[in-house]
Amino acid sequence: MDPKTERSRRRGIYLLPNLLTTGALFAGFYSIVAAIDGNLLGAAWAIYIAMFLDGLDGRVARMTSTESDFGKEFDSLADMVSFGLAPAVVIYTWGLDRFPEYIALWARVGWLAAFLFTVAAAFRLARFNTSSKVDDKHFFQGLPSPPAASGIAAVVWLSIDYDIGGIFALIVGLAVTALGGLAMMSNLRYLSFKDFNLGSRVRFGNLLMIPLLLILVSLNPPVVLFSMYFTYAVAGPVIWLWRRVRRSRNSKGTMRA
Repeated sequence: MDPKTERSRRRGIYLLPNLLTTGALFAGFYSIVAAIDGNLLGAAWAIYIAMFLDGLDGRVARMTSTESDFGKEFDSLADMVSFGLAPAVVIYTWGLDRFPEYIALWARVGWLAAFLFTVAAAFRLARFNTSSKVDDKHFFQGLPSPPAASGIAAVVWLSIDYDIGGIFALIVGLAVTALGGLAMMSNLRYLSFKDFNLGSRVRFGNLLMIPLLLILVSLNPPVVLFSMYFTYAVAGPVIWLWRRVRRSRNSKGTMRA
């Protein structure tokens, strides 16, 4: 291949992961605009679209050997908009739109919970970017911001599809927002799934997991997606408790020996 053509191809291919990141940023921005316009369902969907594109850009960059410092910084800034600011705006406008009878309560605590989520996402991303040493690439420290944002999107989607309102829905929305923020700032360990390589060979039977997952989600998207978020979010405390129990048993076994 002509060296000039090869250099041109290499310069051009760097556009691919950054275009995906731009798409994720656009989805996050659209989510904010849709929420302000009162299109809360569209705002929730946009967060999931941003998650999909965000999951692709890094993997595409690694598969095509187009990783760069610019791409990492751009991805982090896009994540702050799509998974830090957008979910906070969505959940706050959701409360204003769905709970007029509790407007006084929501005005006092709703924006505080939304801000907690936003600053937690910023803290989580800053800690991830400045971490010079990773103890175990199989785990994240703290709940990642995309799953935390998906919890808010799922709550909004469920409330709209099933016309859920009242103080119960308000409490659930506040809990998912506030606890999601605290989980992002915590030291809990969450599976990273970084060992899942799209370019690696897998057994033919494992391919069935993809259509089965799609079928499962299509049966009842908001319920299944919220269940997936809840399972992943709870996995952090479960892993912490399991490691603590195992460490306690090992220490007792050592003392007896």
